[in-house]
Amino acid sequence: QVQLEESGGGLVRAGGSLRLSCAASGRTFSTAAVGWFRQAPGKERGFVASILWNNGDTYYADSVKGRFAISRDNAKNTVYLQMNSLKPEDTAVYYCAERIKSSPRYDYWGQGTQVTVSS
Repeated sequence: QVQLEESGGGLVRAGGSLRLSCAASGRTFSTAAVGWFRQAPGKERGFVASILWNNGDTYYADSVKGRFAISRDNAKNTVYLQMNSLKPEDTAVYYCAERIKSSPRYDYWGQGTQVTVSS
């Protein structure tokens, strides 16, 4: 059973930066991808970024391309989301999630970390 724990959220002014971390435990060799998602008040949870486990390919939502970067540290079993040039509309609870090879969806989710960007 994979367990994910996010950290690094907080309050930052527009234009600032934050780095979120997603630490995993219980990970096996069946990991296919790790993704970041976010949910703003009154909105549905949406995709932010993901990284494929076999080759490191990365994918981003259009709204964050050029500002956010997803990366991983295999030795620390941690995935990061570096967020630069933050905007008030980036305010949301950010979740990391893991998809295993036998599943078409993200099955494991963290508890989320709040990111608030003030104008």
